[in-house]
Amino acid sequence: MKNLNLQIELVVNPSETVLELLYLSDPSKVHINSNLRSGSCYIAKVKSEIVGVIVLGNINSNTTEIKNIAVKESEQGKGIGKLLLRYAEDIIRKSGNKKLIIGTGNSSIGQLALYQKEGFEIESIKKDFFLRNYDEIIIENGIQCKHMIVLGKKL
Repeated sequence: MKNLNLQIELVVNPSETVLELLYLSDPSKVHINSNLRSGSCYIAKVKSEIVGVIVLGNINSNTTEIKNIAVKESEQGKGIGKLLLRYAEDIIRKSGNKKLIIGTGNSSIGQLALYQKEGFEIESIKKDFFLRNYDEIIIENGIQCKHMIVLGKKL
């Protein structure tokens, strides 16, 4: 990971650019809007360009969920996702929560690798989650996204 000079900041009213980034992580406007209403949205910028976004929401007094995380396609593979995950961990530790969880699709090969490299472990599988909760079929990496893989990390 080279020095990115990445700045991360909380945003209250996400711009259209932020929303477009979030749609990379979840094609459902309904889910994105729900996550933004119930969570906190942070953007990552290099200079003045928005390159990443992460949305965090508390599950209970001990656990926070990464509701969404996305990196601009042209900026992927540069370590921005790792830095956003680590930033989230720092925020959660400071809040006193002890656990961070994230869910992703069974077809999200790159994300599954990244999360496990960052210390997350598979905890459960929500069978048919994407079939039940999304109107459109999701195909990623040539695989139909059907199940949510839930990963957790104790802090």
